[in-house]
Amino acid sequence: MLEPVERRFLGLSPAGFHRNAYWDWGSVRDGAPVLIAMHGLTRNGRDFDQVARALADRFHVVCPDVVGRGKSDWLPTASLYGYPQYLADAATLIARVVDGPVDWLGTSMGGLAGMMLAAQPLTPIRRLILNDVGPFVPKAALERIGAYIGQDPDFSTLRALEGYLRRVHAPFGNLSDADWNHLARNSARVKPGRGYGLAYDPAIADAFRTGPIGDVDLWSLWDRVACPVLILRGGTSDLLLPDTAAEMVRRKPGTVLVEFPECGHAPALMNEGQIAVIGDWLAA
Repeated sequence: MLEPVERRFLGLSPAGFHRNAYWDWGSVRDGAPVLIAMHGLTRNGRDFDQVARALADRFHVVCPDVVGRGKSDWLPTASLYGYPQYLADAATLIARVVDGPVDWLGTSMGGLAGMMLAAQPLTPIRRLILNDVGPFVPKAALERIGAYIGQDPDFSTLRALEGYLRRVHAPFGNLSDADWNHLARNSARVKPGRGYGLAYDPAIADAFRTGPIGDVDLWSLWDRVACPVLILRGGTSDLLLPDTAAEMVRRKPGTVLVEFPECGHAPALMNEGQIAVIGDWLAA
């Protein structure tokens, strides 16, 4: 079975250099287009294993662990976690893997990062896939997310960690036991003498605690995105609301919107039907 190669590059923050990990699925042919897939707030690049395997015959797929997550370094100061740093690291990654345009698939936080990149002058983003996120994020969804991130629970076994993920990420949809096990194995970090913890820095939650949470309005960014866009929406999502998705399509004719029933925020992109939607749109 095809497996990714773990690679690293140095990013730079005001606190100095840090190591960023990314999962490189290579390419079966020279000159294959590059697809970068960025995960959500507390997740990591291994979330896209099924997508990468399905598309590896046509794309060079690269899946970063955003700083503070997965195999990437943790930053020394919580205030450094934010989109300015994530975009700077993304620009370095793009320069590392390709001299030219890239396609971008982003779930939640990764989608917002993709939208911010696509809105810039001279952007390298050729096509953009937003998985259950848009330019308006309601306060209620952010409060739900803020209630569980940053708690840093201990788990005596991977099975216990998997049970936690099944509860917290139930909106991912009807995943198989093998899918949940995959998420658990790649969401765990070993805590010496205390079993397992989650593979992200609890300090990423600092932004949810330093001030009151409010709606996020990024419509001005969306209006500057000129590339083709595919929007994926969980049918019961509380983060990408139906009215927001409809307004995105109204403002940008030609944008494709696909909804997946029986899941919320965010579709896990681990089943064949969801992956086929991505592959078919990229092939069109």
